[in-house]
Amino acid sequence: MSLAASCVRCSAPVVPCPDHGGRAALWRPEEATYDAFAEHLAKAQDFPTYVPWPISPGWSVTDFASVADGTRDARGTLTCTSGTSELDGPVDVLVVAEEAGTGLGARCAGSRYDDPGHEIADRPPTARVRIGSQPVNLWDVSTSTSDGEFDRSVLAGEAAGRWLWIVLRPASALLLLRDDWILRDLSGAGPQLVELPFGGHRPGW
Repeated sequence: MSLAASCVRCSAPVVPCPDHGGRAALWRPEEATYDAFAEHLAKAQDFPTYVPWPISPGWSVTDFASVADGTRDARGTLTCTSGTSELDGPVDVLVVAEEAGTGLGARCAGSRYDDPGHEIADRPPTARVRIGSQPVNLWDVSTSTSDGEFDRSVLAGEAAGRWLWIVLRPASALLLLRDDWILRDLSGAGPQLVELPFGGHRPGW
């Protein structure tokens, strides 16, 4: 089995984590490969696994994860696609879909709170993406109360009744996000996965 369990909220390799209690386990591979991704999709089942689509030339899927405890349906998924841009150099784009209270998006964002908060919709959205033909509004999420460097841009919104987070590193890569961005759900992609490029440096989060 290529997926290993750990805490969803931190890097502790034990479940339940002494700092974060009995949350569902995070299942993440040591290396992003086709076989490991097929295992990820089997564990996540019908829970959406989103990637920016189409994947730009020279970019690849460098990481993915799911949140599940083995007895219930999945509560969240993550993918990371990585590449380079002329202005930003190396770029990581993390996409997290999760049920409220899961905490995976907050971990990637560097936020101390599990959810972005419903107050984000009290102002105009910062950006939009499309999932299929459906536009999804996204708002910038401040992580200024969090520890660590301000090395990322964080956006969050709601898609199909779940939180959707997009974390871009470095922070300047936010300029890559345009209204014509499409997220594709790969949970039912089947043989098309052969076309996905896998591999590269696995990001830390």
